[in-house]
Amino acid sequence: MTRLQAESGHDGAASPAHGREEPLLRVSDLVQEFVLGGQGKFSGRVVQAVSGVSLELGQGEVLAIVGETGSGKSTLARAIMQTPRPKSGSVVFKGIELGELDRSELRRVRRQIQMIFQDPFSSLNPKLKVRQLIADPIVARKELSRDARGLRVEEVLQLVELEPAVYADRRPGQLSGGQCQRVAIARALAVSPELLICDEPVSALDVMVQAGILNLFESLRATLGLSYLFISHDLAVVRRVSDRVAVMYLGRLCEVAPADQIFEHPRHHYTAALMSAIPKLARNAGSDGKERLALRLDGDPPSALDPPSGCRFRTRCPAARDRCAAEVPELREISPAQWVACHFPAGVPTEQ
Repeated sequence: MTRLQAESGHDGAASPAHGREEPLLRVSDLVQEFVLGGQGKFSGRVVQAVSGVSLELGQGEVLAIVGETGSGKSTLARAIMQTPRPKSGSVVFKGIELGELDRSELRRVRRQIQMIFQDPFSSLNPKLKVRQLIADPIVARKELSRDARGLRVEEVLQLVELEPAVYADRRPGQLSGGQCQRVAIARALAVSPELLICDEPVSALDVMVQAGILNLFESLRATLGLSYLFISHDLAVVRRVSDRVAVMYLGRLCEVAPADQIFEHPRHHYTAALMSAIPKLARNAGSDGKERLALRLDGDPPSALDPPSGCRFRTRCPAARDRCAAEVPELREISPAQWVACHFPAGVPTEQ
């Protein structure tokens, strides 16, 4: 039995799950750090980009990752893709431990996990025509004839709502931002993935174009049964697309819960501050009429070169106490499907 065929068992680490069935993706205690180079005063210092993140993604589910710039969202996505490989921890996709695969095996598995990036123009070779851009990953598989590849290109262009006769022979410079993003999505779909990791996929687009791309993601999910790991700082977008939301702060998870619970009843003080920053959510009352914690978040996050001891949010948290500086809060389930890493979560008796 090869490593590709072997299934990796769970190591028992706490992981906020979507349900009881075997997840499509399981991330356990993932750590990613980088050593700064150069000759400056920070040379040789370690950036603690992702610190012990555990989460699960179910088949057909949309899990959004949110947090301020520098929280580690994109680094987490790249660590899941093993580009570069994380310092430690486990990434299991469909029962396969990605960290145990050699380069050839990893390349085969990664065909089922594709990434969509923020800037569609920079992710596409400007010299190639659309049909070539989409066909490239198919050619690499060496499984389809030339005619079959051509049919597949037309099929995925139609999936992203671009007419092949109109767009197949255009180059990226001849397309709008929204059309370029649709081509990038078509390129990802060409190899029939099961998981799309979307890293700020609509943030570079204007509002009307964003709506069209989000509609497309929803349509593809319904048609193809895709799962999404959706990274965004736009909470209005997150609320629209996600089933569950994971909140990151300075490389650690603060809270993981179903989207409605995150937006209506945030329990971590950082989550509450993020929700308060949304104009429509800044009011104290939730849609059910119950009081919701409203906080103003001042200042910038500390540096990942020298994060605070204990809870990394404590230097900006209005509820911080001595314990917060002494102990790292573990991610724990405080109500069904709602996981929080806080010693004193909002709305929860302190004896818990």
